Amino acid sequence: MKILSSAQIREVDAYTIENEPVVSIDLMERASKACYNWIRRNIKKKKKVQVFCGMGNNGGDGLAVARMLGGTGYDVTVFIIRHTKQGSEDFRINEARLKKVRNVKMHDITADDKLPKIDKEAVVIDAMFGSGLKRPLEGFPASIVHHINTSEALVVAVDFPSGLFCEDNSKNIHKNIIKANYTLTFQLPKLSFMFAENNKYTGEWHILDIGLHKGFINDLETKNHFVLDEDIRKFYKRRGRFSHKGNYGHGLLISGSYGKVGAAILGARGALRSGIGLITVHIPKCGYEILQSGIPEAMCSIDENETIFTGIKDTGSFNAIGIGPGIGTGKETAAGLKLLIQNYAAPMVFDADALNILAENLTWLSFLPKGSILTPHPKEFERIAGKCGNSYERMQRALELAFKYQVFIVLKGAHTLTAFPDGRAFFNSTGNPGMATGGSGDVLTGIILGLLAQGYLPSEAATAGVYLHGLAADIAARRKGYEALLAGDIIEHYYKAVKKVFY
Repeated sequence: MKILSSAQIREVDAYTIENEPVVSIDLMERASKACYNWIRRNIKKKKKVQVFCGMGNNGGDGLAVARMLGGTGYDVTVFIIRHTKQGSEDFRINEARLKKVRNVKMHDITADDKLPKIDKEAVVIDAMFGSGLKRPLEGFPASIVHHINTSEALVVAVDFPSGLFCEDNSKNIHKNIIKANYTLTFQLPKLSFMFAENNKYTGEWHILDIGLHKGFINDLETKNHFVLDEDIRKFYKRRGRFSHKGNYGHGLLISGSYGKVGAAILGARGALRSGIGLITVHIPKCGYEILQSGIPEAMCSIDENETIFTGIKDTGSFNAIGIGPGIGTGKETAAGLKLLIQNYAAPMVFDADALNILAENLTWLSFLPKGSILTPHPKEFERIAGKCGNSYERMQRALELAFKYQVFIVLKGAHTLTAFPDGRAFFNSTGNPGMATGGSGDVLTGIILGLLAQGYLPSEAATAGVYLHGLAADIAARRKGYEALLAGDIIEHYYKAVKKVFY
């Protein structure tokens, strides 16, 4: 699913109006009806509804929603924020329509008026400023935002929380942004929804299909995408009846050290669940018995060292290599990693301590095999890329590094970002807070390694691995809850994720 800029969203609206064809006010009615339907399903009629409307098209949406709610028995009060002399044409039309609904109370608010009381048990609908906002809110409109944010009422934002910018909020005035509990956005997600620091403004967001022209959307060029089932279903490799394990690749996972052999087991199990034909785990001598008894489906390669990874001599028989979980960052291990990079030409997966070693030896990044996949969490990324002021800046830095070194960077988080070397950004739609537990990253490394070894392109292995990993966790969390979720649960439910998407 594409993530469009605010300018592109306006293009889609205009094209839909001209080519469906549909008049602007009827398209607004369609969007408002979608919001109304969501509110009816989720907000009880006994709740008082207070709608705050600006004088643009976002305000017009709010007026239409108020009319529909009032017409079906909700107790609705509308407050029109008179921050400009004249509203948009569609706003004026909906204002006139609303005046004909007798049981909806309407009040104007100007800069000189006392702000209305907001019942903390009420539902506030924010329809003041939409996704086209270009300047931070200040003065009178900002005072309304503060008033709503301190009311303790449940807040539902129509299309976009007032005050938030669609993309980059680095120069915004954050205290002047509505803090919504729910955001009902139209047709497509917005880029700013992908970033952790904006969650307190958007709350739980929902995409409402309002029938914008899908053909025109498909033809628009964009670098930013939101990954859904259909995006990874396109490149699924279905197994043939006469295939055998040799058709599905042989992967090498270099993982574990004394006290951290569990990382190797989790990674290997993740790779096996992904469908890999064969997996060999390179482990220090201390992990041999643990690995052989813990995961009999895996083969074992033993390091010369008793407790750490120091190197592996022959890598020519492997279709893909993953390295990092639990290996430590000592000098001998770093030397073994350097030698591996020098001797292996195919794309590799780098995670955890492998990334920490790279962070201490940044010149090595230039020698990584092209198409390799790096899977840092924010702190690991920071060690490589330096500190970033916010998530938007972090995204830009990830894209710069992906381009510079021609690698894929999987920046883990609530909407894990996969930065492509060609400048594209893919945000993941699956996953949950239960994944914030030790070992879940090791499982992801194994899954991506397994897909890469099977012949999936690095771009496919990264996006599909992240998506299926998160979906498996979502399925597991329905039974386990977030707090009780373990990394092993993700592995055990991975097959359900695969069946849901591909079968």
